[in-house]
Amino acid sequence: MGGMEGLDRAVGPVRRLVRALPLGRGRDVLHGRQLGHPLHPLLVQLPMGSWLSAAALDLVPGGRRGARFLVGVGVVSAVPAALAGWVDWAEQHEQQMRVGLVHAASNAVAIGLYAGSWTARGRGRRGWGRVLGFAGLGAAGVGGMLGGHLAYRQAAGANKSEPVPHLLAPEWQSLGTVGEFPVGEAVRRELGEVPLLVVRQSDTEIHVLADRCSHFSGPLSEGKLADGCVECPWHGSVFRLSDGWNVRGPATAPQPAFQTRVDGDGTVRVRLPGAG
Repeated sequence: MGGMEGLDRAVGPVRRLVRALPLGRGRDVLHGRQLGHPLHPLLVQLPMGSWLSAAALDLVPGGRRGARFLVGVGVVSAVPAALAGWVDWAEQHEQQMRVGLVHAASNAVAIGLYAGSWTARGRGRRGWGRVLGFAGLGAAGVGGMLGGHLAYRQAAGANKSEPVPHLLAPEWQSLGTVGEFPVGEAVRRELGEVPLLVVRQSDTEIHVLADRCSHFSGPLSEGKLADGCVECPWHGSVFRLSDGWNVRGPATAPQPAFQTRVDGDGTVRVRLPGAG
């Protein structure tokens, strides 16, 4: 499905629309930056749980009022869940956006069917309401399956810098000499299999972060430096150079930051915090 290029005709306009929404700081909230991981998977628990519970009540006597109430809760709570999903979707790569578009369409069908179910139940047409409800649950199930494909097969929302501590030896390691790093410039270095961003502020103050952005592995060494931070050139995530903290999304995970020292001979050495 990620190879269905025909979906790109819809992806472009929808992406521009989502990015143009005047969300302000709310955009980072919807990304889940303050949580340290995407908010969307958390929000979907309420509509899915409500709809599953409504289906269970539909199968037992005396569950009519409770089932309609839960159907309504699911429809209402699906709105913020969908908004968070769209905000994340607009910062993904092409294959993910194609799958995400079908994922969103499936969920939109589910919401429409459940809205119809809620209306039918209110008009006393419980049988028709149950049919629409079970159809909505099927559509939501397809959407959930595609969401799982996005998360686990295509790694949407995963922290791309998580492997860094597992790829490096724990001891101090050399990056070169102080003179190799011009003051105030971003320099890319490699330490084993891990690319690093090195920014020298002075002869004794040198900041080192993992170079690949935790959001989508963008090269931070090609990003803009300003106010003690670096901005990813791909999606605009901003990380503090001193400790890797993500001060602006869409990245939800901070960037691995290295301890640094300068030896008497001018050699710059680094290690990850907590290493021996």
